[in-house]
Amino acid sequence: MRYRALSEEVRRHEAVLLWSRWREAAQQLADAERAGEAAVREVAERTRDQAEAARLQAIAAHQLPGLRQAEAEAAARLQRLTLARSELDKEEARLSTRRQELERRMAQLGQDMERERALSADAEGMLERLREEAEALADEQADAAEAARDGMLAVADAERVLLAAEQALEERTRAYADVGARRSALEAQARDARTRLARAAAEQASVNAEETRLRQESGSADLERRREEAEIARERLFVAEDAAGEAEAAHQSARQELEAARQVLGEAERAFGRLDAEVRTLEKLLAAVDHRFPPVVDLLRVEKGFEIALGAALGDDLDLPVDPAATARWAGGDPSPHDPPLPEGAMPLARVVSGSAALARRLAQVGIVSREDGARLAAGLQSGQRLVTREGDLWRWDGVVAAAHAPTAAARRLAERNRLADLRDEVEGAREKAAELRQAALACEAAQGLAAAREAQSRDARRAAQRALEGAREAEAAAERKAGQHAARLSALAEARGRIAAARDEGEEALAATEASLAALEAPALIDADLAAARGAAVQARTRVSEVRAAAAAVERERAGRLKRLEAIAREEQSWRERAGGTDQRIADLDQRRSEAAEDLLGLEDAPAELQMRRRRLLSELEVADAARREAADRLADGDAALAAADRAARDTLEAMAAAREATARAEGRLEAARQRRDDSLREITEAFGATPEGVRDVAGLAAGAEPPPLPETEAALDRARRDRERLGAVNLRAEIELQEAEAQFGSLTGERDDLTEAIKRLRGGIQSLNREARERLQASFVVVDGHFRKLFDTLFGGGEAQLVLTDADDPLEAGLDIIAKPPGKKPQTLSLLSGGEQALTAMALIFAVFLTNPAPICVLDEVDAPLDDANVERFCTLLDEMTRLTDTRFLTITHNPITMARMNRLFGVTMAERGISRLVSVDLQGAERLREVS
Repeated sequence: MRYRALSEEVRRHEAVLLWSRWREAAQQLADAERAGEAAVREVAERTRDQAEAARLQAIAAHQLPGLRQAEAEAAARLQRLTLARSELDKEEARLSTRRQELERRMAQLGQDMERERALSADAEGMLERLREEAEALADEQADAAEAARDGMLAVADAERVLLAAEQALEERTRAYADVGARRSALEAQARDARTRLARAAAEQASVNAEETRLRQESGSADLERRREEAEIARERLFVAEDAAGEAEAAHQSARQELEAARQVLGEAERAFGRLDAEVRTLEKLLAAVDHRFPPVVDLLRVEKGFEIALGAALGDDLDLPVDPAATARWAGGDPSPHDPPLPEGAMPLARVVSGSAALARRLAQVGIVSREDGARLAAGLQSGQRLVTREGDLWRWDGVVAAAHAPTAAARRLAERNRLADLRDEVEGAREKAAELRQAALACEAAQGLAAAREAQSRDARRAAQRALEGAREAEAAAERKAGQHAARLSALAEARGRIAAARDEGEEALAATEASLAALEAPALIDADLAAARGAAVQARTRVSEVRAAAAAVERERAGRLKRLEAIAREEQSWRERAGGTDQRIADLDQRRSEAAEDLLGLEDAPAELQMRRRRLLSELEVADAARREAADRLADGDAALAAADRAARDTLEAMAAAREATARAEGRLEAARQRRDDSLREITEAFGATPEGVRDVAGLAAGAEPPPLPETEAALDRARRDRERLGAVNLRAEIELQEAEAQFGSLTGERDDLTEAIKRLRGGIQSLNREARERLQASFVVVDGHFRKLFDTLFGGGEAQLVLTDADDPLEAGLDIIAKPPGKKPQTLSLLSGGEQALTAMALIFAVFLTNPAPICVLDEVDAPLDDANVERFCTLLDEMTRLTDTRFLTITHNPITMARMNRLFGVTMAERGISRLVSVDLQGAERLREVS
């Protein structure tokens, strides 16, 4: 009753509080509506003011273009007149310049006429002098003809003497040359023979020394040693491969054991997690609401299976505490000897329940029976006694009978406590098992890591053994080549010894024959005396011919010079006659031009007066135009000022209108907030009481029109009532409903957890399936790409070997890629150790291998042939042709190499025929070839 009274008081105070809040919100809403209406009226007034200001602004703006046009026209007229005045000044300057030019021309023409008259007089004197010189040269030319005939006869006699002397000298010279040439040839043959003999001796010594050295060297011993080293390296590789295989098997086994241990550990940890979660849930559920006075049910220990019987026997009394400070509590004690015994066949409930002495007497008067004996034994119950079954049936001494129904909260609490004790034991066992399995998994993981390290070491040892075997094989091959070269060199030395002996015999015979021929030649002294006498006679004859020819040539030169001078005199006479004949005409022309210049100068006399009149008219027009422009500028300034004032007024009214609109928006915001507060208050009233505000006023006990108490007093009274109700303790009136909701939620969460677990399993299975399919596809694609790469590498390099290798990972999806390339004549090495051109060719082979595996429609190659020489460029172009034939890929190649451009089907280029204008040009090479074939 106390709880209900306090609840009614709380409800009344809540009604008063909600009514007061709703009344206050309604009053605020009315005030906000009035403020909003005033703001709307203010906006309307400011809008009218802004419209009037905008009208005046438009009128001022409309008048301004006309004023600007008038001012511009006046300024343009003033500018035109100013330009006309400038042109007039320029024309006056041109007239002055023209007058000065005509005066200078007349003076120049007078000087030209005087010069022409002087030139005519000079021409007459020059013609007289030329006639005199021509007569003198004609007389000298007649005397020179006889002297020329005498000189020609003397030259002919001297030449006949010279011809006979030169023939004699030639005969003597030819004989001397033959003997000298023969002697020189024989001496050269002798020197050559001696040189061959010396060379043969040196070669013989060199061959003997090299043959001695080669016989001392043992090429076969080094070859045998290299073969033994190669065999040892081969055996070590076999041992390393066996060890690597064993390590791989051990690693695989350790990985499988680790996977199995992880699966078992995961299951154990999931089981431990489920148990631990259930324990924490039960601990939270069993935690007492009021920690000051825990209920007696938390102190009891009940054997399993009797929880429902205890709950049916005591019911809600189990929620009472035993603390003496509690207002309602258990205060019983031990059973009294005067208490009546239970009916025969009933077992006291105290045998299976313990933990609190305050319930001992009460539990001793509750008997546990079977359903079949309950009705029969109920007739013998004494005052205060009860009979219950394990299923929850109840018979009371006062005749109350209750059939078994859902277990009570106390029964469930007891069952959950028992379940909690069992779960704690299970959790401890699960924790220990998980720890053991975790240690086992860690041991498996360590073993797997050790096996992986051993596998890596074995692989490194295998690779080292393989590299050692390759080095031994290369050393063996080098030793074999060296032994072959050793034997071939000995054979060559034997052949050289025979060849040297034959050359030595041949040289000795040639030297003897040459020395005999030299002894048979004529003595050089006799031949030299005859040759000297013939040479002296020839020199004298040549000197005589030169002298005679020089005298004749001098006479002929003088005669030719006189002829040339006569011809020059004739040309000069003709020139002076022509010059003298044109002087009169030039004087007449100069006189006529002087008269024309005088007429032009006379015509310029009236021009200054006319220009002065035009200047006066132009100045008067300039004054009028300047006044008109100033007037138009003043009107334009007035228009600008009016427009600026209208703009300011429009801005002011616009700002006032914006401020009014902002005030309206704020009023609307306050109105909306007030309306929201009123609606919230109304919704709180509806949710709390399901009635209208007037109904809440009735619940609050307020009369119509009466003022409610102040809000602080109402809130303080409500807080006091709530504290008083809370001090009564936990009174849960919805426990069963909340239990049903909690059970439904628990079932839903359990189902969701199972669904998530199943989804995780399916997701992991899908991931494993995807990884497995990805590994299979990767392996298949890798094999195909590797095959194409090997073929393309052989094509590009003209031989050699190459392969793709997955490295440093057991899973292909996590493995790295290594490229092993062996160009012709080189040992296998990685891509980074190759030259730039070799790297480019290898990269092209890999790219085209991927294209052959999955061709793309378009491939762009940017300067890929830059590091290649001409031979490799040809191979690259041939490979492009083959790729085009095998696939539908279109290759776009960016290049500057003429070989590559010559092999393309079509060329595209950018040219700049004009500066700043680029143009695309293209050439169809296939079409050009077809046209050439047709032509």
